[in-house]
Amino acid sequence: MVKLDVITTRGGDGGETSLGDGTRIRKDALRIEAIGAVDEANAALGLLRLHVQGEEDAMVARLQNDLFDLGADLCVPGERGGKQRLRIGAAHCARLEAELAAMNALLPPLRSFVLPGGTPGAAAAHLARTLARRAERAVVRLAVEEGVNPDAVRYLNRLSDHLFVLARRLNGNGASDVPWMPGGTTQG
Repeated sequence: MVKLDVITTRGGDGGETSLGDGTRIRKDALRIEAIGAVDEANAALGLLRLHVQGEEDAMVARLQNDLFDLGADLCVPGERGGKQRLRIGAAHCARLEAELAAMNALLPPLRSFVLPGGTPGAAAAHLARTLARRAERAVVRLAVEEGVNPDAVRYLNRLSDHLFVLARRLNGNGASDVPWMPGGTTQG
């Protein structure tokens, strides 16, 4: 059980923070950038939940919990932490793929790229998708320098696809998708 009595510790006032294993690192380190990007994506999912209900809300709630687990995975470098360590794994990725496939099966095929927008829920899903992509890029950068669970990158890649398909679902199963019109801002 987590118990947080004190939120303001002043421990980070010098520009450092603690990882899950107690190691102190700079707040601009790649690992902290990656954890922060995952947190941003999670916050966007919180906004998305304002626009969904029922099955979709439960699905997004699972995604939020997964991202919190992913942050916990990233906050302990390497394999330290023992068997109790929270890890994103193949099962998380498989669940995303199954949900994505089920949603996509109900959608008409795309005939164009789509712009982020449509309904408020779809716009929120697109925003969350872009932040998931940012998190993926940050975790990939970290993986070049340090050991990272490869399922973390896979999960974030699947998550952005999942959120794209969810956005189409929230656009009335594609009916309110906003198609890209190449050169559509010029009159000729």
